Amino acid sequence: MRALRTFVVAALMATTAWTPTHAAERVDLLLVLAADVSGSMDKSKFELQRSGYAAAFSNPRVIEALRGGPRARVAAAFIEWSGVLQQKVVIDWTMISNDETARQFGHRIMEAPRAFARNSTSISAGIDFGMTQLDRAPYKAHRRVIDVSGDGDNNSGREPTAARDVAIARGITINGLVILTEPPSHSYSSHTNPPGGLANYYRNNVIGGAGAFVARFHEGRSAGAPAVMQPDIRLHCTFQVCNGSCVTSIAGRNGVAQLYER
Repeated sequence: MRALRTFVVAALMATTAWTPTHAAERVDLLLVLAADVSGSMDKSKFELQRSGYAAAFSNPRVIEALRGGPRARVAAAFIEWSGVLQQKVVIDWTMISNDETARQFGHRIMEAPRAFARNSTSISAGIDFGMTQLDRAPYKAHRRVIDVSGDGDNNSGREPTAARDVAIARGITINGLVILTEPPSHSYSSHTNPPGGLANYYRNNVIGGAGAFVARFHEGRSAGAPAVMQPDIRLHCTFQVCNGSCVTSIAGRNGVAQLYER
């Protein structure tokens, strides 16, 4: 696991660097990182998910992207979700405008305790909660994105397509990061490996909006393969697995690449 970068230190809103400004302040992107912490997310997958998110915010390419937007700043919130009634804001809205604030955000993710465990998986409730956070954000942006990461299909609450369609109608993009379970778990095999595969499930039921995509992270590649969530300031965040040809680089605006697996 040496390649998984540590993150999170807690520099909450107490310091001046983290003090929110007035509600009308504009940023390039409002980004909700929505992480699955349901029962099928065991300790190994949970740690990989957290470490990947954290690594992104100390990645020089990410910091370069942050500086390349028209306003050179984004605002992000990190939430965790599980069943219909289990959602929590782990890190509230935070302005990220330079390498220091980016690294601090990553450190805070690593230090935060896991919000839930041993619960069902309601992707739809996670999306709904993400939309609520976008509505209450103290910043404004033309681009609003929810990045949903998870290791299984929706097994509680309303269908994820219903929540997805509401988000799309409101101009929100939903991207998906699927954490593939290899070998398939006996306890959760139908959940973590639905018919057609989890990536196709996310494509058909979860993602939507302008530029939406699904990225895949293979749990079995964790040893020796750095997992890095690679945000593009235009739109997205996703994990990047840095040891295979399956990683594709797509040039984005301002010359910043968004990296993901097809």
